[in-house]
Amino acid sequence: MTYSETVDYLFSLLPAYHRVGKPAYKANLDNTLELDRYFDHPHRRFRSVHVAGTNGKGSVSHMTASVLQEAGYRTGLYTSPHLKDFRERIRVDGRMISEEEVVSFVEQHGEIIRQIKPSFFELTVAMAFDWFARMEVDIAVIEVGMGGRLDSTNIITPILSVITNIGHDHMEFLGSTLEAVAGEKAGIIKEGVPVVIGETQPETCDVFRRRAGEMNAPLIFADQLYRCRLGRFAGNRSVRRFTLEVPGGGIRIKGDTPLGGLAQQKNIQTVAAVTEALTGLTGPDRGPFAKGVAGVVANTGLMGRWQVMSHSPLIICDTGHNREGLEYVMKQIRATPKEKLHMVIGFVNDKDLDSVLPLFPRRAEYYFTRASVPRALDENLLQAAAERFGLSGDVYPSVSKAVEAARAVAGPGDMIFIGGSTFVVADAL
Repeated sequence: MTYSETVDYLFSLLPAYHRVGKPAYKANLDNTLELDRYFDHPHRRFRSVHVAGTNGKGSVSHMTASVLQEAGYRTGLYTSPHLKDFRERIRVDGRMISEEEVVSFVEQHGEIIRQIKPSFFELTVAMAFDWFARMEVDIAVIEVGMGGRLDSTNIITPILSVITNIGHDHMEFLGSTLEAVAGEKAGIIKEGVPVVIGETQPETCDVFRRRAGEMNAPLIFADQLYRCRLGRFAGNRSVRRFTLEVPGGGIRIKGDTPLGGLAQQKNIQTVAAVTEALTGLTGPDRGPFAKGVAGVVANTGLMGRWQVMSHSPLIICDTGHNREGLEYVMKQIRATPKEKLHMVIGFVNDKDLDSVLPLFPRRAEYYFTRASVPRALDENLLQAAAERFGLSGDVYPSVSKAVEAARAVAGPGDMIFIGGSTFVVADAL
């Protein structure tokens, strides 16, 4: 099979949550453990950092990997979902697994795939762990897919666990309250393994304290150690200056970040705490931290986080898709200088629109669309729902047509925003 045929085969054979939603979700680790036995427990052959959370876990994972690369470590990085190419999920020192390796993996292990019938995510995790072991990485940064306790990545025993924050997402699987969601994500906390919590949230901090106490795991709250301030964008609007301080004063680090979103304040704080917890790896020199944050896009290929696609007009895409993530995005849209605002948006069909549409600005022209995945919400249904909140615009059957329409009428001083769903951003890119 060719590479494209192999990826099509995986999508057709195995249920993928990012494409079909709930039918792909399994509330156990049976398949993952069976695959792990089959591959002779590859995750035991490298050290790892495990990253969970509702928002920011992708950015934190990429920045952590970038810092480790700058510190001279052969670094694996596993993330999900991908935006343009399946291979984005599995990287070593920023380089994606090769097409040939993906094809070879599926061909060599076709019998066990057909026998177990794992989900797309379960098999992808097995592929990543096998590849990291064979590439003899020093350490791998492993991003949780969803939740934590029952996520396929949770068979590892890392040297550090990270939980960025808790928000309103996937609550039909993880629980109806923030405390319940926190309990699921706290499932990645392992016996004696330190855990960094990105945000001190009143509803959830006791959940983490209790779980960490039960597991004898040292507990670190990043926002109690560090405070990050973001400066203005540079002239090209693509890079921002940041200052990292300890609360109460005392500047520690100044640097640049190519991730201009307001949410990166908390993510940089979290990565700083992660770096400090890994001092045995990164050493006393804080240079790798500043270099890793500044070089995250170049080092790891991160995309879709307040990404500038054009300057005239200004075109921005962002993968924020739940209430907390979109609150940051809308705040930044309001703060961005522009003449007229054009909003290209789409959602998945299980999104609670009543919780997110009120966040969107009324003074904008909307281009309602759908991404090219089965889970995408029909653009006509989205338009009808949006009208209830005073959001008006036309419908488009694809993201490309919606972006094309926005470009056709936008002036050089206008702003076009593309988002609402990771898959809308993926199509735009």
